[in-house]
Amino acid sequence: MRAKFAKTHRFHEDQVCAFATQTGDTNPLHHDADIASLSRYKKLIVSGTHTTALILGLTASHYSQGYSVVGVSFGVEFKRPVFADACAHIEWEVVATTMVRENVQQVEMRVGMNDESGALCVGATGECASA
Repeated sequence: MRAKFAKTHRFHEDQVCAFATQTGDTNPLHHDADIASLSRYKKLIVSGTHTTALILGLTASHYSQGYSVVGVSFGVEFKRPVFADACAHIEWEVVATTMVRENVQQVEMRVGMNDESGALCVGATGECASA
């Protein structure tokens, strides 16, 4: 069985707007409910920067409990919107581990961020290594 680690995150509209502001994302779909209501999404959505930060943050917090770790490579694919009032489940699965040199282990993983219905909203792959 492959190793997995996960967390659930509940988004709130004020948090979504604040994060987008802090990262310089001025897209009104993250800030203005009136404009968002006219879009194909019909309500505020979470920025890709926000979902990606939570996905990568889970990796860092999980692996740094046991040793120092650094990200090597990550690729993200946005499948469907995450709404500003959503409860999302993030789950990483370890695909492979490799000793790349003495005392340096590299871990290959894949992740999904799913909404309450279980639909995949964000998918990613990644590699991290012991530091």
